[in-house]
Amino acid sequence: MNRSVAWRLALGVTTAIFGSSSGHAVTYMTAAEARAALVPDAQSFVDRSATLSADQRTAIRRASGTSARGPKVSVWEARGSGGRLLGWVYVDQVLGKHEYITYAVAFDARGAVTGIEILDYRETYGDEIRNPRWRAQFRGKALGAELKLDRDIRNISGATLSCRHVTDGVKRLLATHATLFGRA
Repeated sequence: MNRSVAWRLALGVTTAIFGSSSGHAVTYMTAAEARAALVPDAQSFVDRSATLSADQRTAIRRASGTSARGPKVSVWEARGSGGRLLGWVYVDQVLGKHEYITYAVAFDARGAVTGIEILDYRETYGDEIRNPRWRAQFRGKALGAELKLDRDIRNISGATLSCRHVTDGVKRLLATHATLFGRA
């Protein structure tokens, strides 16, 4: 049994015995595992995390229609062979109905979404957003895309708030990326 499987098994047993604050919390992968899954060709990930200024947060809110959760942004630059820029991976959180959902979004070198992974899901229901077909709807979306639930992003019955908030989060991260790194 490898360490990752053993760790997840231990976490599951610990959660079953002691419970969690929400009654249902599942860690599906770490940030490092998400980076590797989202940009499998990357040879390295360079931490480019930043603290947003008040002006940057205002620009993000104007561009996305959603406010930045706070001034800290967790982002890694993905580099391939020869140091070639492959893209970026952001790790963020949005509020589901009552609890936070931690997710990662990868952008290609042009700033378009290449994938999403759900890292932690703490709600008691609505984790259907982990469905690969639902997450695939975001591929190719770039700054300026409508990204509106029930228009270009399908809703999942029973997971409406999770769907809406992750959709809004991706839209906000697209604006954050443009604010931090500009358009390629």
